[in-house]
Amino acid sequence: MEYDTWTETQETATVTVDEHDLEVAYYDDGSGDPLLFCHGIPTSSYLWRDVAPPLSDDYRVIVPDMAGYGNSAMHDGFDRSIRAQEAMVDGLLAELGLETVSFVGHDLGGGVGLRYAAHNPGAVETLVLSNAVCYDSWPVESILELGLPATIEEMSVGDARDLLEGIFRTTRYDDPEEAFVEGLLAPWDSETAIVSLSRNAIGTNTSHTTEIDPSDVSARTLLLWGAEDEFQPIDFAERLETDVPDATLVGIDEASHWVMADRPDAYRERLREFLEAG
Repeated sequence: MEYDTWTETQETATVTVDEHDLEVAYYDDGSGDPLLFCHGIPTSSYLWRDVAPPLSDDYRVIVPDMAGYGNSAMHDGFDRSIRAQEAMVDGLLAELGLETVSFVGHDLGGGVGLRYAAHNPGAVETLVLSNAVCYDSWPVESILELGLPATIEEMSVGDARDLLEGIFRTTRYDDPEEAFVEGLLAPWDSETAIVSLSRNAIGTNTSHTTEIDPSDVSARTLLLWGAEDEFQPIDFAERLETDVPDATLVGIDEASHWVMADRPDAYRERLREFLEAG
């Protein structure tokens, strides 16, 4: 699916986070049990294009752009941390009238899912974390530097997009499909968007995962990890497997941080197996 087509499928809702009314764009399809996907930095809901839509035959699939990303609010003046994104998810689910959900999170979105499951044990039926930030595994240097105002002031929109393209092309085994890279780059096409990206980067607060006790997560949990990730190494997934009471680790070989792009069929198959086993 091309990015323009993905955008056309999105709906919007106004969600209040820290007394700020923020427009949140999201994909919503299917009518079964709710299944929410959450992306990380510096991506958008488009990250899930090969995984989420096929599952809408059996689930109600909900895929938001986090606040400050994609087609959600990008104006200045609000928090983009995973604490705030957790509040955004909670508000969006309330707007949709959903009390329980299965949660799939990647990168920062995995950190959001970890927090949400720990804080709302009755609301998360199953939890899937993929190459997720956790403990003190983050932020990575390239993202942290983007959060410095001086860095962004010296960058043109083209420079920033070149940097992001390099990050998106770090798939280890196959060249990523051009539509995948272009779709992830698409939201970062203006000075406003690049400032938003910088605010997103500076909101990467390690305290927001180190304060979480993984043993508080009661949801049945799958750690579905790209085994060759240099950003969030599988060692952290092994630690989570020990600390989360009902967790299973599945490493996907020949997959980097962008596991759902490197091995979309394997990722989708493992995810479906886990969901159906519940």
